[in-house]
Amino acid sequence: MRNRIRKIEFLGVCLVFCISVLNSGCAWPGKKAKSKAPSFSAPAAAGRNVIRSLEFVGNHSYKDKVLSDKVGFEVGDYLDPILAETGRGIISDFYRQKGFPNNTVLINASKVEDGELIYIIDEGPRVQVKSVKFQGNSGLKTRSLRKAVKTSTRRWVVKASYYSAEKVAEDVERLKKIYYRRGYLNSSVRATGQSHIVFIIDEGPLYRVGDVVLRGNTRFSEAELLSGLKLERGEKYLYLEGDLHAKKILKTYRENGYVDSFVVHRPEFAAGGAGNVADVVFEITEGRQFRIGRVDVTGNESTQDKVIRHVLDEYGFSPGALYNAHMAPNEPSGEGLLEKYIQRMTLAEQAIIMPVPVEGDPNQLDAQVDITEGLTGMWNPGVGVGSDSGIIGHLIFQQRNFDIHDKPESFGDFIKMKSLKGAGQTLRIALEPGTVVSQYSVSFTEPYFRDKPTSLDVVGSAYERGRESYDEERLKGYVGFEERRAENWRRSIGFRAENVDVDGLEIDAPKEINKVKGSNALVGVRVGIGRDMTDDKYNPSEGYTFDTGYEQVGGDHTFGILSGAYIQYKTLHQDLLDRKTILATKFRAGATVGSAPPFEKFYGGGTGTYGIRGFEYRGVSTRGLQTNVPTPKRKDPIGSDWIFIANTEVAVPVVGENLSWLFFVDSGIIDTGGYRAALGTGIQILIPQWFGPVPMRFELAAPFLKDSEDDSQIFSFSVGGLLF
Repeated sequence: MRNRIRKIEFLGVCLVFCISVLNSGCAWPGKKAKSKAPSFSAPAAAGRNVIRSLEFVGNHSYKDKVLSDKVGFEVGDYLDPILAETGRGIISDFYRQKGFPNNTVLINASKVEDGELIYIIDEGPRVQVKSVKFQGNSGLKTRSLRKAVKTSTRRWVVKASYYSAEKVAEDVERLKKIYYRRGYLNSSVRATGQSHIVFIIDEGPLYRVGDVVLRGNTRFSEAELLSGLKLERGEKYLYLEGDLHAKKILKTYRENGYVDSFVVHRPEFAAGGAGNVADVVFEITEGRQFRIGRVDVTGNESTQDKVIRHVLDEYGFSPGALYNAHMAPNEPSGEGLLEKYIQRMTLAEQAIIMPVPVEGDPNQLDAQVDITEGLTGMWNPGVGVGSDSGIIGHLIFQQRNFDIHDKPESFGDFIKMKSLKGAGQTLRIALEPGTVVSQYSVSFTEPYFRDKPTSLDVVGSAYERGRESYDEERLKGYVGFEERRAENWRRSIGFRAENVDVDGLEIDAPKEINKVKGSNALVGVRVGIGRDMTDDKYNPSEGYTFDTGYEQVGGDHTFGILSGAYIQYKTLHQDLLDRKTILATKFRAGATVGSAPPFEKFYGGGTGTYGIRGFEYRGVSTRGLQTNVPTPKRKDPIGSDWIFIANTEVAVPVVGENLSWLFFVDSGIIDTGGYRAALGTGIQILIPQWFGPVPMRFELAAPFLKDSEDDSQIFSFSVGGLLF
C-alpha cells in the first residue's frame, strides 16, 4: 500500500524504542515448572534394608508404572514396614477413587526381609453409577439437588461415572449444609447403595425468624449494625442471609480499626423448640481499636518499595490511619482485598499483610507486607479468531514491572530479561498480523504518575483493515492521563495525533468515501469522567459502572465526538452451589458534533463496542450511494452521526464457573431507519490456564426488528489467546 515505507519507518522507531526498554522476567504464559509428587525416597545406606524389587500382582486395570508413580518410592529406597504399609494404603485409596470400592491390597510379608516388595491386588468389580435418586425432599426440588451434588451417572455427558465413597460422603455433607442454610435447621441426610445411589433426606421443619438479637456491641448502635438485614420476624429463616449480614457487621468493625473483632451468627431456639421459631443472634466480640504504626515491605528483591507503597497509600493503608482489617485481615491468607490489589498491580505470586504488635503502645499495630515475586515479563505467541476480525496471529511481549533505569549489563541479560524491571510500570509490544485486520503497537503505562493515583498511558500504533469499499490504514500516537479519586470516581484527559490513509477504493465507492481519499491528519483532545461501583472489578455480579466523555478533533477535519456508557450488573439467582445467574444491562450512546469523516462515525453490529449480535460487523449504518455505475444503489456503509445501543444479557452457570449459558436481547438505533433488535443465545467458556482471562463465546442471534439495508449475521464467535 501507499504508506508501506512510512509505516516501516514508524515501526522501526517503535522497535528501537522496544529494544531500549525491554523488561525482565521472561515466562511462557500458562506454563509452570513441573513439580514432583511427594516422595518417600532416600539414598540407600550400608546396613539398611533397601527395596531390591517392586512388583504388583493382580492389577489388570492399571499398569505397574501408574501404581509405582502413585506410591512415590522406587527400587533403591529404604524399606521398612511403615513405608510398605503406606504404599498399600495409597494403592487401595487410588482404586477406591477410581470406582473399585471393594478392592483388597495385601503385601507378601515373606519377601519383605529379602528386599522384595510385592503388592497383591484384588481389584474387585468396578462399580458404575447407574442412577442417583433423592428420597424425602419436598422443600427443595430434585432438579436443584441433582445439580448440587457431584455424584452423577455421567461425566461430561458421555463418560461413565463410577462409585466413590468419598464423593458420596462429601455430597451428604453438602446437602446437609444446603438444607441448613435454607431454614431447615434440624434436617438429616444419609446415602445408601453404590450402583444405585439414594440420598435419603429427613428435611425436618422449616424454621421461621423470631427476634433479632445483638450481643456485645458497645461501639455501634443496633440501628447501624442491623441496617439492611433481610431477615424479618415471621419470615423463612435463611441462614445464608444471616451469615452474609454477620460479615457486613464484621466489615463495619474491621474497617474502623477493630482488628480483633469477631462476629458469630447462630439461631437460638425457644425452649422445647415450640413453634419452629428461632431467634437470629449475632454475638459480637469488639476487641480494641488500632491505628497503623510502621509499614515494612519485605520479599521484593526486584520490585521497588514505592511500587507496593503506592497501592497501600491509594487505599488509605498508611501510618497513622485506622488499621483497616477488612481490606487487610488479621488472619493473613493472601485473600484480603488489599493483598489481591497488590498482587494484581505488581503481578506478585502472593502478597501477605500481617499485623505486628508495637511494644509499649497497645493501641497501635505495625504492618508487615511480605511479597513473593512472580514472573512479570512474558512472550505470548498465539492466535485469536473472531467473526468480526477473522484470524489474528499474536506475538506479544509484555513487562508489567518495567524500569528503564535498570540497564542490562550484557546482551544476554537483555535477551533473558534479567534487567529493566522494578518500577511497576508496564511496557507492551504487540505484533498482530491477521487475515482481515492487522495491528502493531508499543504501549507504556505508569500507574502512579508523579507518585499519585494517576495513570499515564503512551501508545504508538499502526493499524490496517480492508473495509467494504476501501482500505484503511492508521498511524497513531496517544498520550492520556486518568486520575483515580475517592469513592471510585475517575476523570481523564487524552491527546491523540493520527494519520488515516484511505486507499484502494473500489470503482463504485460512495462519494463520501471519495471525498476523504488519501491522507487525513487528525489531532484530538478528549476529557472524560466515570465511576466503578461494581463488587468485583474483574468478575462483577452487583453494581454499576459508567463512563462519559467528549473529544474535540481538528486537523484536516473539524468535529467533536460525544460518547457515554452505563453498565448495570445484578444477581438474579444463587443456586445451591452458590453459583450466580447474572443479569448485565448495557447502554451505550455516541454522537458526532460537526462534520465528521466516515472513518470517525458510528457503526453498529457484530460484537464490538457498539455491537448488536444478529447483525454483521458495521452492518447497521447509514448507506452511501454508489458512484460510476448506471443504476446506483445505497450499498456500502458510510457511518452514522449518532447511535444508541441497549443490550441485556443473562449468564446462567452450567458447569462450575467455566461454562455459562447466555440469553440476550441486543437492540439499537441510528440516525437512519427504525429501531433494530435481535434475540439470541449462546455459550461462554472460560479456561484461563488455556486461553487466558478472555472467554470464548459462541452465539446465535436472529433479528426481529431490522431495516431493509441492514446486513444480518446469525452466528458470531470469538476465541482469543490460544497458545502454540
